[in-house]
Amino acid sequence: MEEVSTAVAGPAPGRPVPPPVGRPDWRRPLRRMPAVLRRAGTLDGLAVAALAAGALSVATGLLPTADALATVGRTGPLLVFLVAVVVLAELTARAQVFDAVAVRIAILGRGRRWALFALLVTFATLTTIFLNLDTTAVLLTPVMLAVAARLGIAALPLAMTTVWLANTASLLLPVSNLTNLLAADRLGLPVAAFAGRMAAPQLVAVLATAACLWLLHWRQDAAARYPVPVPHRPADPVLFRVAAAACVLFVAGIVAGVTLAAVSVVCAVVVLVAFAVRDRAAIGWSLLPWRLPVLVTGLFLIVETVGRHGLSRLLAALVGTDPGPAGIGLAAAVGAVLANLLNNLPAYVAGEAVVPAGHTDQLLGLLVGVNVGPLVLPWASLATLLWLERCRAAGLAVPWRRFLLTGLVTAVVVLATAVPALLLTAG
Repeated sequence: MEEVSTAVAGPAPGRPVPPPVGRPDWRRPLRRMPAVLRRAGTLDGLAVAALAAGALSVATGLLPTADALATVGRTGPLLVFLVAVVVLAELTARAQVFDAVAVRIAILGRGRRWALFALLVTFATLTTIFLNLDTTAVLLTPVMLAVAARLGIAALPLAMTTVWLANTASLLLPVSNLTNLLAADRLGLPVAAFAGRMAAPQLVAVLATAACLWLLHWRQDAAARYPVPVPHRPADPVLFRVAAAACVLFVAGIVAGVTLAAVSVVCAVVVLVAFAVRDRAAIGWSLLPWRLPVLVTGLFLIVETVGRHGLSRLLAALVGTDPGPAGIGLAAAVGAVLANLLNNLPAYVAGEAVVPAGHTDQLLGLLVGVNVGPLVLPWASLATLLWLERCRAAGLAVPWRRFLLTGLVTAVVVLATAVPALLLTAG
């Protein structure tokens, strides 16, 4: 008689092993979680931790509820703008506007590295100025890396071009950086007046950054040429044109002085409607950059709390009250150092609290420091953290020793040139 086997047959190859009967499957709740939570990374955890710390400060009384509500009220319009502009930029990238521009830049360079360098510096600068530094980090980084792969050139110089200019090109307009929005609000400066004060330091900062990029990252392969690509054809020309037009409308609204939150929401809605009609699959909860408002809110509450318990007194002693050139330079230096130790946004908020009212030039000096200074440590700005995530996702290994040393040199050079340029426009 044939022997009957009592062994239990295993699962078919490629199928998951079912949990034993009677034992709970701990993985089932995870499968039901939104994809964005299952993919949570370091920055997601940092955002949640920051908000939790801020909420704990309020709950324990370290930060009075009235002060917390005032802080949230001040940041509310800024966060609406930030979320809307990121949604606008994400959909613009999906419409392949950035890809088309990047390929066009490579074509205009005609195989010459120095021409490609100049054009990419211009592209990154304009993206940062008009769409803010976080947008540059999130969206321009993968485009730059894709261009490097397409042209067969080293990716690190293009990546460094993106992250440095995301920070140093963020001086000109209130829209360029959340710190600028705060400063413009504190000083009561409209867009044109703000740009007039920051034009000289912005120009000098970009030129100094470009010089450092060329000497430290691009010069080695300056003589080599790259293959000129063919023009990029977008998958959906209608979405491409709508997204491009929305970006033009956004820039026009900024120049015209329209409220930033309003113009960003309108332009984002225009592109959302176009995608709802032609590419509904692109619209989902993953479009919402939830960690940005969560992180920013948490950082504001933390800085407000720490400021009430000693940080403000320390910064007041470091920054001083001199409204002249020495005080402006000192505010910029303290802002740059504090931005690298903490983060540029809380560094500005903490510094702003101790700059005396009416010291416009000193506050702008602080702004220069926290914007162009955070090039050394990876957590010095949110843009750098976002850039680092995109580099890791693309498989680009960042050589940290080189990153730190070249970033330190560049931060010192840019700060040393941008502050004197600001002094030329001081009142």
